[in-house]
Amino acid sequence: MNLRDFRNHEDTRLEDVPEGLVVFVGSNGEGKTNLLEGIAFLFFLQSPRTSSSEPVVRRSAEAAYARGEVETASGRVLVEIEIPGRGANRVQVNGSTVRRKRDVRRQVRAVYFGPDDLVVVIGDPSKRRDFMDDAIRSLWPLKESAITAYDRALRQRNRLLKDWEGRGSPKDLETWDAELIDAGCALIRLRREAVERSAPTAEDEYRRLAGHGLRCEYAPNVEGDPLEEAFAARLAARRQDELVRRTTLVGPHRDELTLAVRELGARSFASHGEAWAAALCLRLGLANAVSDEVGERPVLLLDDPFSALDPVRRERVAHRLRALGQTVVSVADEGHVPAQAAGVWDVSAGTITQREGSRSERAGASVRPPEKAS
Repeated sequence: MNLRDFRNHEDTRLEDVPEGLVVFVGSNGEGKTNLLEGIAFLFFLQSPRTSSSEPVVRRSAEAAYARGEVETASGRVLVEIEIPGRGANRVQVNGSTVRRKRDVRRQVRAVYFGPDDLVVVIGDPSKRRDFMDDAIRSLWPLKESAITAYDRALRQRNRLLKDWEGRGSPKDLETWDAELIDAGCALIRLRREAVERSAPTAEDEYRRLAGHGLRCEYAPNVEGDPLEEAFAARLAARRQDELVRRTTLVGPHRDELTLAVRELGARSFASHGEAWAAALCLRLGLANAVSDEVGERPVLLLDDPFSALDPVRRERVAHRLRALGQTVVSVADEGHVPAQAAGVWDVSAGTITQREGSRSERAGASVRPPEKAS
């Protein structure tokens, strides 16, 4: 992997990353999370930390560049990205221009965990809906359109309700009811399957880590069989309320993912450590679901996963990660470097150096820059 002008990484190369547990170690602000973010960019074509690409471009540079090879069951995949401070990214896969994220995501798979994942457990329901939609994208990249189709139908229907000033119902409301039902039912079914595939492993991982249970269940806003008829009935029942409040009150935008620790709601009753462990195990459950779906393990990218865990649970997690394929971890505390690590790199001021005894050569700012995507 090569990074150039990516945050504080002026010119970095990482070669021959071993299978197993790989660790980046560095104090806060030295660039270890930036390095993990750069790897994530190769898989997601966007940052897992920010919605804008502008912050990832190093100050005084016009663009950042990321280039990496991923070995899959189907062969090696070369991903090259030019990330301008403004405007669209330019992406090539094996030398051919790619314009849609899903065309990359269906070839190379990764699952990312970071401190912001804590809000999936303790934040408002929208964060858990975001997690379920991210699970859909990870499992079935070509089905991402189901998410955008529902969002589009919801926006149009809400605009119609908001702008309506007359008596009765807007004349086009039934048309948008049909659009909402069609797109909403497709999304509900995908969310249900995504949770059913990932929840059992998430619960098992949590039990292995904490010694007690995690319950993870999809709680859709609309239920019934047939689903389309149940959706239509719920809309009809809430029609007057929607006209008064001028917004859509029925549909998967009001779904919930129920999380419970020791049979108590995790959002309200889990300790910080329990909530952190639950968020981590949700990502491990998703990684296992992706592995089952595509027949090979995704790359796990974990930003500071040990920081909120006690020493016993840190050891349990590290031991478990060793068996989950290639797992790249960043840590700020030297005491959090697992003994099981297959390779360790120190990160300082945007330069990385392999520790003696690891499998790769020294990596740092003296290497040649990555080629630009063109």
